[in-house]
Amino acid sequence: MFGKSKTVIGLDIGSSAVKAVELKAAGKAFRVVAFAMEPLPADAIVDGAIIDAGAVADAVRRLFEGNRAFKSKEVCASLSGNAVIVKKITLPVMTQTELDESIYWEAEQYIPFDIQDVNLDYQILDPGTGPDSRGSMTVLLVAAKKEKIGDYVGVIAQAGRTPVVVDVDAFALQNAYEANYGLEAGRVVVLLNAGASAININILQGDQSVFTRDISMGGNAYTEAVQKELDLPYDVAEELKKGTPVDGATFDDARPVLRAVTESVLLEIQKTFDFYKASAASDQINRIVVSGGASRVEDFRELLQQRFGTPVEEFDPFRTVAWNAKSLGATPADVAASAAVAVGLALRRVGDR
Repeated sequence: MFGKSKTVIGLDIGSSAVKAVELKAAGKAFRVVAFAMEPLPADAIVDGAIIDAGAVADAVRRLFEGNRAFKSKEVCASLSGNAVIVKKITLPVMTQTELDESIYWEAEQYIPFDIQDVNLDYQILDPGTGPDSRGSMTVLLVAAKKEKIGDYVGVIAQAGRTPVVVDVDAFALQNAYEANYGLEAGRVVVLLNAGASAININILQGDQSVFTRDISMGGNAYTEAVQKELDLPYDVAEELKKGTPVDGATFDDARPVLRAVTESVLLEIQKTFDFYKASAASDQINRIVVSGGASRVEDFRELLQQRFGTPVEEFDPFRTVAWNAKSLGATPADVAASAAVAVGLALRRVGDR
């Protein structure tokens, strides 16, 4: 147990910035001992794939060199996008040993990649031993391309840190949610993380992830639409999107453009909910919890709540995680929207499954 309590740095390598969090146990909760963010050049990462490894490694190196409060050398990172497959599958009831031996063969039927090219993990959601099991068990299957894991591990090593755990964005989000909000049996909560190039959705029922999906659009889609419609340079469109006054256009000019993109995003979220409801025993959704920089776009949360008639709230990854604004040089509100995945990763420990 003592070996497992060693802290790791949660390193969220997003498509627009790298975020890092280091936590320390404080009684039964945690406190933040270090936090930093470093922007990435445009197109260094596209759709979750590292295109410019040198630029990403440089950003990670700058992040740590610029903040000496980070003590651990060991890092937990995460993946998302089309090189990661998360699927709930039904199998005949078998023992853990039998499942270990047959999981690769079973997975081949569900994974659209060569099974030799992926790293595979699984979790038993329902062992099928209850009165309603009908001889079948439910297993959550997770597969990630070895090549993509290698790319992320490579840039971390290049930056002088040791990668020890590679997670999935959606599960890191779930980790952070459990630590801050606890879990309620029977309630269905949607965790929606809207980043620069993707939206990660993880639907939880009690303590189980019952459906995940990554949508390949995010904050960059808003910036590109403003750039195109108002004929502005990309960096100027980015500022206008956030409400910052710029030469040549007003925020009132940008509003209808932003709203049109939000409508497209809501359609994709609707599809996700439809997929979930088609496979779920119930179509209830009790709460939607949003994070990520793109969730701050004007009216995003309000339109989400209107569309689905479900309470929407901002994810606070520091709800029970202590944050000292004086020593960290920022308030939790400054960074909360962008920090959820990194906090979830920092809660992992060396040796975790």
